[in-house]
Amino acid sequence: MLEILHREWVYLWYYFTIQFQQIFQYWLLGMAIGSVVSVFGKERISLIFERLSEKKLGLFGIVPACILGIASPLCMYGTIPIAASFSEKGMRDDWLASFMMVSILLNPQLITYSAALGITALIVRIVSCFLCGIVAGLLVHFCYQGKQFFCFSGFGEPTSRDTDSNLFIRLLKNFGRNVKVTGLYFLFGIALSALFRRYVPADVFVNLFGKNEGFGILMAATIGVPLYACGGGTIPLLQQWLYSGMSMGGAAAFMITGPATKITNLGALKIVLGIKHFLLYMVFVIAFAFGTGLIVNLLVST
Repeated sequence: MLEILHREWVYLWYYFTIQFQQIFQYWLLGMAIGSVVSVFGKERISLIFERLSEKKLGLFGIVPACILGIASPLCMYGTIPIAASFSEKGMRDDWLASFMMVSILLNPQLITYSAALGITALIVRIVSCFLCGIVAGLLVHFCYQGKQFFCFSGFGEPTSRDTDSNLFIRLLKNFGRNVKVTGLYFLFGIALSALFRRYVPADVFVNLFGKNEGFGILMAATIGVPLYACGGGTIPLLQQWLYSGMSMGGAAAFMITGPATKITNLGALKIVLGIKHFLLYMVFVIAFAFGTGLIVNLLVST
């Protein structure tokens, strides 16, 4: 019995170390880039977005709003107070919808992590998240024109923790907070990946998620709801799933529903959307993820 346990431990440790070596550099680089953007670029991003409201861009303003959402390193609880302050200054709801949607799905850290999945998956993630923000802005514009979509009451301007007078110390503290927040999820994701690789037969996984059929994509989109906790933690799982036969469309669906339905994000969104708009948001996310998965599989397989 002890010999069997020892053998299994050796296998799991081997898979864990291999996965760790493949992912660690991307995780570390993502932490560094996120800290640099947060310390040196956060205020500039907010200033640029605020200046957008002074320009007569109309509906086309959702495009730069999406770009700024991708560049923002803030979590949803950091994004909402900023969006609330923009709303008070007259920012359009369709622009805010695009900015917040993309902020949920993507940030500089997650872009860096996703490079570990390969160039195709990285491009799919960036493009699909950008388009999700565009569609969200368009829907708010045409379906809620002249009506209020958000309710930001109770959200004030966030207090910055990057206040040290020494820029280098400020950067180190921000980096340390990022590592503290994501480190355990990162290691947990690698551990799950090792367990998956050891105990889940590849042919079973291919039958569930590897087909270019709607069921596989719907399954991938659905498991993104309970499994997603942290972007860095899901990259090892996605890498293993793609290796085991998950279709690129299934991965795309998971990369949308995962962060969009992360429990902390949902808690904040339910407050600013209200129950009716919150349910519409959930339907939109799942429908967009499913449609994206089908389109990605058609494009990648041809």
